[in-house]
Amino acid sequence: MQSIDILYFAWLRERIDQPRERIETAAATVADLVAELAARDARHAAAFADPTAIRVALDQSLADFAAPLTGVREVAFFPPMTGG
Repeated sequence: MQSIDILYFAWLRERIDQPRERIETAAATVADLVAELAARDARHAAAFADPTAIRVALDQSLADFAAPLTGVREVAFFPPMTGG
């Protein structure tokens, strides 16, 4: 198990109704963490209902859902960014 800070931005924050939380997890990858979070309650399930609409950063570096969580201290979830 490891302790990780989870940050939520934009509509994810609105659906979960909090900007951050600290959790204990045994998740090996981002995908495992998303599954664990979605199973927590209806708010988390709604936020993670469509993982293709979510981007992730591990310790402030963009990553994908297959990325390992070993040694990660912060995971941030946010909608896709657009340029302009």
